Amino acid sequence: MYRVGVDLGGTNIAVGLVDKNYKIISRGKVKTNLPRPAEEIFKDISKAIDQALKKANIDISQVKSIGVGTPGSVNKENGNIEFANNLNFFNVPAKKMLEEIIKKPVYLDNDANCAALGEAFAGAGKGVKSLVAVTLGTGVGSGIIIDGKIVSGVNHAAGEMGHMVIVVDGEPCNCGRCGCWEKYSSASALVSQTKSAMRKNQDSLMWKLADNSIHRVTGRTAFDAMRSGDKAGSEVVKKYVHYLAAGITNIINALQPQVLCIGGGIGNEGETLLAPLRRHVEHERYSMHAVKQTEICQAVLGNDAGIIGAALLDY
Repeated sequence: MYRVGVDLGGTNIAVGLVDKNYKIISRGKVKTNLPRPAEEIFKDISKAIDQALKKANIDISQVKSIGVGTPGSVNKENGNIEFANNLNFFNVPAKKMLEEIIKKPVYLDNDANCAALGEAFAGAGKGVKSLVAVTLGTGVGSGIIIDGKIVSGVNHAAGEMGHMVIVVDGEPCNCGRCGCWEKYSSASALVSQTKSAMRKNQDSLMWKLADNSIHRVTGRTAFDAMRSGDKAGSEVVKKYVHYLAAGITNIINALQPQVLCIGGGIGNEGETLLAPLRRHVEHERYSMHAVKQTEICQAVLGNDAGIIGAALLDY
């Protein structure tokens, strides 16, 4: 039997047909085309699933279940997407609606949780019992896996590490708090920090790397400048890693997972990011004298993590 994983994003709906070895053997993809009603989006999920099945020459009867990773908060007891801001969903009975369309059991969870589950079963945490996955993107996404299960909490909203405060009365966050980790460690935060440094350092190489336009700054700009010996770029990266390490250390102190993997665009920096990050954490973690320590590594599945994790929601 196969399982289907669906990554419901604000731009695309990506589908994967997943085999018993947690491998994606066929894919389907359609545009999300927001804004529009949930029913229309769910019908297009069905179309994307049909694409994947047709490419693999697999009949829907050979599919055990459908798993969907979605932005926002999901009530796994009733299958409702309680709130997803960028989809404009509020208390949408997604499980019921999808099962009526697809005629298969449907499971739903937050997309970051699905990515963590995928990494735990088939990626950076393969073979371990506990893993935390952190994604550095527009925000800071995260998911916690303990004994092979997603940690959901009493209200199915656990794992929102991006919204722990690391700077009291710091920068305002769209969650309503101030000083949240994602305001300092997301890719968006890094871009903002880079722009600020560029304005203060008009002779920085970062200007050339950004084609002399503040609007062309990316998460790579400061890292590329640092690699070329630019002092201002090096300072941006140093400060960014300092903020990132504060949150990573908090997670390790609280949960002590076997593996903590970092993904997203900034995670693609690999050891350029991870080596200094580990040095910070080694000096700050409460467990510095313990024999066993959390392995901090790069996530390995990329965008496939969410698809594979969604497919495994019925485990």
